[in-house]
Amino acid sequence: MSVDRVRDRLVLLGSKGGPAVRLGGPWPSSSLLELGRRTIVVDCGLGVTRAFVDAGVGLKALDLIFITHLHSDHVLELGPLIHTAWTAGLASPVSVFGPPGTGHYWRRFCQAMEFDIEIRIADEGRPDIRELVSVVEFGEGKVIEDYGLKVTALRVDHPPVTDCFALRFEQGGKSVVFSADTAFFPPLAGFARGADILVHEAMLEQGIERLVAKTGNGARLREHLLASHSFATDAGRIATDAGVKRLVLNHLIPADDPEIGEADWIAAVRKTWSGDLTIARDGLVVGLSCAEAAVGEETA
Repeated sequence: MSVDRVRDRLVLLGSKGGPAVRLGGPWPSSSLLELGRRTIVVDCGLGVTRAFVDAGVGLKALDLIFITHLHSDHVLELGPLIHTAWTAGLASPVSVFGPPGTGHYWRRFCQAMEFDIEIRIADEGRPDIRELVSVVEFGEGKVIEDYGLKVTALRVDHPPVTDCFALRFEQGGKSVVFSADTAFFPPLAGFARGADILVHEAMLEQGIERLVAKTGNGARLREHLLASHSFATDAGRIATDAGVKRLVLNHLIPADDPEIGEADWIAAVRKTWSGDLTIARDGLVVGLSCAEAAVGEETA
């Protein structure tokens, strides 16, 4: 196996949609993308720090962080991830890219942690974490083009959140697209055209009523799910129209229903997608070569 194939990979750190964590269940949204010798985190749901380390990457390697939108299951652990990396010895700059409001989150996190930050600088000789981190807020279009890495954003349909963005990462002829949270959104197919991997959120209709009953929000939660998220068949339709090489169903809703298994997700998406397929689970590694299935599983 070549060095590039070892290094260039996607790790699904957290695979469930929504902020709730239940006994024995998966963790909320976060992904690690190692591409062209850059260490990239996409979204920072609860559990991202532990999962990052479990993926075999030292916290001092933290480099670029991208936030698709400011729902808590995508941003709750952004501050703690960076702060924990700092306490582990991080001394190199970290760049955070997110929608409007990301800078406000970071400033308020640092204010909340001011006592700890100040005392560790004085007592332990650490660099000032507030000077290590830069936050760039973005909209549609080019987000960054740096040392061969190009990242672009597309505003998707996730009401009532207006600043929610799909992201496309391109480096050395390889490309990975994250749908972010979105209802069925046909323009996403053009944005993802020809990508090696499309990571698309997915929902199964047969699990919605049980999820709503378990959470207790009733009709309002049901309305939100139906208006703001994509069924697995929708994700398959986008992947087919885009002509991607592999579809990864992620941000699964529901992800912790004992009556729903991987076979149910496969059956749903196969109605609209016949290509290479991966169903997310926490810690799953997906290679960036079109010939590589997820580590530890067969191509579905």
